[in-house]
Amino acid sequence: MVETTAKSYTFPVSDPGDGSARDILTEVLRKGARRMLVNAIKDEVSVYLNQRAELVDDVGHRQVVRNGYLPERTILTGLGPVPVKQPRVRDHRPVEEREKFQSGILPPYLRKSKSMEALLPWLYLKGISTGDFAEALQALLGENAKGLSATTITRLKSIWEGEYKDFSKQSLAHKHYVYVWADGIYFNIRLEEQGNDRQCILVLIGATPEGKKELIAISDGYRESTQSWRELLLDCKSRGLGECGGDPKLAIGDGNLGFWAAMREVWPSTLTQRCWVHKTANVLNQMPKSIQGKAKSMLHEIWMAQTRADANKAFDLFIETFGRKYPKAVECLRKDRDVLLGFYDFPAEHWSHLRTTNPIESTFATVRLRMDKTKGCGSRIACLAMVFKLTQSAQKHWRALNGSTLIEEVIAGVQFVDGVKNEAA
Repeated sequence: MVETTAKSYTFPVSDPGDGSARDILTEVLRKGARRMLVNAIKDEVSVYLNQRAELVDDVGHRQVVRNGYLPERTILTGLGPVPVKQPRVRDHRPVEEREKFQSGILPPYLRKSKSMEALLPWLYLKGISTGDFAEALQALLGENAKGLSATTITRLKSIWEGEYKDFSKQSLAHKHYVYVWADGIYFNIRLEEQGNDRQCILVLIGATPEGKKELIAISDGYRESTQSWRELLLDCKSRGLGECGGDPKLAIGDGNLGFWAAMREVWPSTLTQRCWVHKTANVLNQMPKSIQGKAKSMLHEIWMAQTRADANKAFDLFIETFGRKYPKAVECLRKDRDVLLGFYDFPAEHWSHLRTTNPIESTFATVRLRMDKTKGCGSRIACLAMVFKLTQSAQKHWRALNGSTLIEEVIAGVQFVDGVKNEAA
């Protein structure tokens, strides 16, 4: 027998191993949460009334007073359902002078805590199907968890679509991105509007002057065509991108993108860095599996070299080693030499971020897992909204750039040679 103490109350708790001790503890915590919530609301009402204590009628009676309670309602929290009553406030002043008390702690019609509002989309976006919601939530919150069903997610999806539309229209005039990552992501979803073509989602992520990575834009396109990317970039420009700080200094992306042609039109001063992960995969696809291990190691020696000169030596060695037997693989690498080594002109602290489109690839590995749960056809906007919410969720965990303080020097046009500031420039 163990005892759990909460303030001045002592509760005997037995733990036979069947979970009953956990249930008792949960009930203790729920009761404590209810007391805290009730006290917090009472304090909030008292502050509101005291601020209006000078409002009195002709005989000195207060005009703004307490008047009983509103009907009890149950708030679903991470501890389960918590019943609570909110004090009623009555304002006796003339109609044109009256104020309506709005609790900041317990807004009207609130039925779920913020943690629960976050839990619902998280469960769905991480792969729980709408039909499994009741079972999943009962396991988390107990059998008393009510009011949560597939219809809840249907409403949420409608909200997400609205959030995506708002995101796609927001002004970018105050934004400045020093680096951008671009990629086209395909999903195994066939939309009614697009026949048998898989939907391609165009994604643009940027690095701010503070070193923070942010989602800039998400849109769908016909494959990864130049026209689709042009439309996306021009839309960003029409919303003000570039007005604060000009074009990005460097763009990182896959070599097969129509993005590059569109970028040269819209951001003519932006430099190019091809993604080494994509390039490595493309080169190895032209070689037999028996040699891929050695070839991959030699490619790694190129982009991990400490100087451009060393990278070029490793580059030449790869060409000499495999040029005769695997000319297609070698040509795939050779033609992009300059744009594969562009990162050497930027701070060495930033190289790990600039050599690949990993900020997009790692995020969309999770996105694809959720998309694999989707069955049949979906709407274009539903797919976009889903991708947007998943990316927005992942963005909270994106790592800031190493050496963020050096970004200001990049913006100022300071020259870097092999990752080191060129003092002679």
